[in-house]
Amino acid sequence: MLHLNKGDGERMANNYNLIVVLGATAGGKTGLAVQIAAGQNGEIVSADSRQVYRGMDLGTGKDLHEYGGIRYYLIDIAEPGSEYNVFKFQQDCFASIEKVWKRNKMPILCGGTGMYLDAVLSGYRLVPVSHNTTLRNELELCSDEELRSKLLLLKPEQHNRTDLVQRSRLVRAIEIAMGERSQKAKLPAFPPLSPLVFGVKWPREILRKRIAMRLQQRLEVGMIDEVQRLYDAGVSWEKLEFYGLEYRFLAQHLQGKLSRNDMEQKLCSAICNFAKRQETFFRNMEKRGVKINWLDGEGDMYNELSCLL
Repeated sequence: MLHLNKGDGERMANNYNLIVVLGATAGGKTGLAVQIAAGQNGEIVSADSRQVYRGMDLGTGKDLHEYGGIRYYLIDIAEPGSEYNVFKFQQDCFASIEKVWKRNKMPILCGGTGMYLDAVLSGYRLVPVSHNTTLRNELELCSDEELRSKLLLLKPEQHNRTDLVQRSRLVRAIEIAMGERSQKAKLPAFPPLSPLVFGVKWPREILRKRIAMRLQQRLEVGMIDEVQRLYDAGVSWEKLEFYGLEYRFLAQHLQGKLSRNDMEQKLCSAICNFAKRQETFFRNMEKRGVKINWLDGEGDMYNELSCLL
């Protein structure tokens, strides 16, 4: 639990120093996080892998109008087309949480990007590992079986089977594992998190209807124009498609690869499938020990969670 200056302990009367709101897309996470922030003297830290990019507003569902006067972090911090990843997010997220603490506020981590949330809540040690030419030359002399043995010795818990099959990925995985081992001992400790985690849950069919309705609203207010503006500003079609979902299908439509009707149908289906994958990821987080207090999206979620605040 975070120790605060005299007079600031009221907000930390309970045994948590971070509130987390997670859930599938279109579930109403932002509105709930704003309610919590308003009621708990809080500020919001976004955990969305695409909302970091400036100009990618409608396609990422930033809904900045919902924040009112609530301060937020990790939105609009990178140029579209630039690289942003889970390693950068973990660093930026911890730094943002500590900024909120220093302002004697409660950080509200809100989003649906599972890997980003898990990197913070499970405390993965992520370090950048550059190419090691000397090591790669040594590994070139090894057979594939010898490489597999080396990797499993370094990371017995290895679960990505592709890294055990493709030689190039075997070499890179060993390079990363050895680089991480040498750097981790020098890294500073993570901030002392005591999270209280809430998840927004909807019946599958109702969530599908919410997804379809939100998609239509965003198309009506200019989501296609947003993607065209990004392309005109220098973000390639290839890069836009890399960002997935809205940007992939809208980019294909603008290139003439999909009709408007096909684009809408395929995009809605893809977002619904993405929501299912998000729910699966969150269930797996629970299996790994993350305690999630699930809230009924159809009810009064803030009233439901208030008993734990």
